[in-house]
Amino acid sequence: MLNCETLIRNARVFDGNGRVPELADVALLGGRICAIGAPLRHTASRVVDAQGLALAPGFIDVHTHDDLVVIRRPVMLPKLSQGVTTVIVGNCGISAAPVGPRGALSDPMNLLGSAEDFRYPTLAAYAQAVATAGPAVNVAALVGHTALRHNHMDRLDRVATAAEAEAMRAQLSQALESGALGLSTGLAYAAANFASTDEVRAVAQPLASAGAIYATHMRTESDAILEAMSEAFAIGRECRVPVILSHLKCAGIDNWGRSGDVLQALEEARRTQYAGCDCYPYAASSTLLDLRQVDARVQITITWSTPHPEEAGKALADIAEGWGVSQLQAARKLQPAGAIYHSMMEEDVRRILVHPATMIGSDGLPNDPRPHPRLWGTFPRVLGRYSREERLISLPQAIHKMTAMPAHRFGLAGRGAIREGNWADLVLFDAETIIDAATFEDPTRPAKGIKSVWVNGVLSYTAEGATGQRAGHFLRRGASAWIQ
Repeated sequence: MLNCETLIRNARVFDGNGRVPELADVALLGGRICAIGAPLRHTASRVVDAQGLALAPGFIDVHTHDDLVVIRRPVMLPKLSQGVTTVIVGNCGISAAPVGPRGALSDPMNLLGSAEDFRYPTLAAYAQAVATAGPAVNVAALVGHTALRHNHMDRLDRVATAAEAEAMRAQLSQALESGALGLSTGLAYAAANFASTDEVRAVAQPLASAGAIYATHMRTESDAILEAMSEAFAIGRECRVPVILSHLKCAGIDNWGRSGDVLQALEEARRTQYAGCDCYPYAASSTLLDLRQVDARVQITITWSTPHPEEAGKALADIAEGWGVSQLQAARKLQPAGAIYHSMMEEDVRRILVHPATMIGSDGLPNDPRPHPRLWGTFPRVLGRYSREERLISLPQAIHKMTAMPAHRFGLAGRGAIREGNWADLVLFDAETIIDAATFEDPTRPAKGIKSVWVNGVLSYTAEGATGQRAGHFLRRGASAWIQ
């Protein structure tokens, strides 16, 4: 009879690859899955009777802004409580590393933290800080293009010179050697909007030889979205790297219903190059309060405001009415600030969500005092609402979008699938009750239906809450096996 540390019996095992689940036992030893069978004849110091509950690979949140939170608040309850065992940071062009001290931070770098929090001039220094903090989840990192611009340019309202692009390229190469997953851009933000396509292409040159990826918050997700997609795909083709379109959506009322055209453009690109996307399961976005997005037809909620913190949680329309000004004037007075924009159509969200190239990412902003509910509810919402209740997507396919697909695309070796020898990142949940509980009115409520979460074989969360055991690793880029 063989020994193991943890034996999970009678689980309905979803392997992560989209297959129909099978009833089996899973044994854990040394942080990895050591055996799978029905039944296993192992002895264990801890035996868990799953009683037919669903056992899946731990969910991989491919789009987060948890860069500094994993160090400052390593319990990571918003993610752990919904079954997330790995977060990918450095999205939208903003990353905690490599960033050296250079005075005040520009938007949107300050979404991650204050200037004194950016103390990691190399990715290796950041990886060491993550290891020292010991977060409850694994962390893998992209390098932000805006962060590189911040490091090497005296001002950001222009195109980088050839020398500046070369300096950014060299710093990206160093980060890739330290295990970075690739490069991200946030071309919609002012801090990177002045960057030309040629600048991005020049900086991205080291990606191909490293087997890394290019992820982009495109120049726009509204009227000119097809042109923005074309730019992203051109960069991918010319640099010979896979492209991931971040939080793909049709933003703004005038763009409702365009998801068919958007997905057709994605399909056309996929015929000749590696391309995919991620999305979150809500018809509302959340970011900085942007005057360009103020539209009286759109419900906008203020999440924070530096000059007027008392207005957090209120509708911009109500603030404007109380001040006796227009919404645009009120927005100017509130800046810098954050906002939630109810500017998307539910049907567009659904079409993008079910597309075979789409992964799931929360895009939550952990520093918001009143965050978008996606920070706490994204993954259970997909499994509970869109899979079980609406039958929009099968449970095995929904799990695939959260596990094996992102593990393959980002080169997270030994993750994303329940397989002997893989790391034991696992989530046990009740498929009949799992659902998001966070709402726009009460956005920090843990999801329902999550029973147990193991990170690298360590029981880190139960239905009673975090166990206090934190076993997350910093994950270096491995070999990507892109799934079309």
